[in-house]
Amino acid sequence: MDYAISRRLMVERQIKGKGLTDPLVIAAMMRVPRHLFVEEALQSQAYGDSPLPIGERQTISQPYMVAAMTAAIELKGGEKVLEIGTGSGYQAAILSHIAGKVFTVERKPALARRARRILDQIGGSNVNIKVTDGTYGWEEEQPFDGILVTAGAPEVSKHYLKQLAIGGRLVIPVGTRGGQVLKRIIRRGEERFEEESLLECHFVPLVGDHGWDQER
Repeated sequence: MDYAISRRLMVERQIKGKGLTDPLVIAAMMRVPRHLFVEEALQSQAYGDSPLPIGERQTISQPYMVAAMTAAIELKGGEKVLEIGTGSGYQAAILSHIAGKVFTVERKPALARRARRILDQIGGSNVNIKVTDGTYGWEEEQPFDGILVTAGAPEVSKHYLKQLAIGGRLVIPVGTRGGQVLKRIIRRGEERFEEESLLECHFVPLVGDHGWDQER
């Protein structure tokens, strides 16, 4: 299978074709080999318009959702970004081609190890992975210009808001286990935040002390 052709078609049809125009996001989606982030048996489906299982009851998000969330934090290049929910490592890889430094948190050690291995393989040296409860963020590395949460939360953790830089953007799915709304929250001042709803979505639950108690 010619993955380069599949990747180009993915970007043309699923990213540009659905109205996303951010050149930095498009360039990153063109560069990252998505098929490396899924099981070998599923690699032929890696550039399709759907999420895929990655083990541990987790998924790699649909390409459009990865692109849309990346575009929503409005990176210009060189920023410091936090991702909650490393999963396969694909979203972190996309961010690594735009941001200066990426900090990503995963609560499942097996997924974190696999993501680290693939990121090292493709040159993701500016990605730092930590195994911990992601609902606390990564306090030692704050503030962040962008925070991207790749799991559905019942509410917005106060830790994320605290760890945003002034002018920073938090993108997070908020709702029930059955479905969420993707929200963008911009920190305008020490205690001033601006919130908007972007689109409906469905992510695996954000599990932790400030998320859901446990997965089904």
